[in-house]
Amino acid sequence: MSDSIDLGNSDMDYAAHEETYVRFTHLVKYGAVTVVAILIILAFITL
Repeated sequence: MSDSIDLGNSDMDYAAHEETYVRFTHLVKYGAVTVVAILIILAFITL
């Protein structure tokens, strides 16, 4: 068994990983804002 710490695979594309993460977080953020806006609009329509 190895006691060394693996700091990552050199074959991984970290730039692509970071870009994917940024896109995902933007999608979640704007998706949540959109859902809240739709709920607010529906609340005013039903009043």
